[in-house]
Amino acid sequence: MIKITFCLRRRPELTRADFQDYWLNSHAPLVASLKGAVRMRRYVQTHAITTSFDEPIRLSRGAPDSFDGIAELWWDNLEEMSQGFGTKEGREAGRLLLEDERKFIDLARSPLWFNREHVIVG
Repeated sequence: MIKITFCLRRRPELTRADFQDYWLNSHAPLVASLKGAVRMRRYVQTHAITTSFDEPIRLSRGAPDSFDGIAELWWDNLEEMSQGFGTKEGREAGRLLLEDERKFIDLARSPLWFNREHVIVG
């Protein structure tokens, strides 16, 4: 399995609640509707929560501000992903997804990368 991990920060004009609501209730159905076009195996959203531990932990480590969430997208392998986005239908799906992401994600501050998991526990 190959995975894209996308650490999301919201656009500055959005509250975290508004960002997460749009992501879950508008963007997620769009992703689900296009999964076949891009041959995606799995899509998971992890939404950040606010706790009293956030700031003390961040400050003790000298860490940057937290993300608003993480998106994880899985394919069987790089070839499958490449083939999915390599079709006319897949390219159009990618265009639609990016167009929608621009509505709520601060793309310049939201890193993403390709990876493989190595499960150590569980």
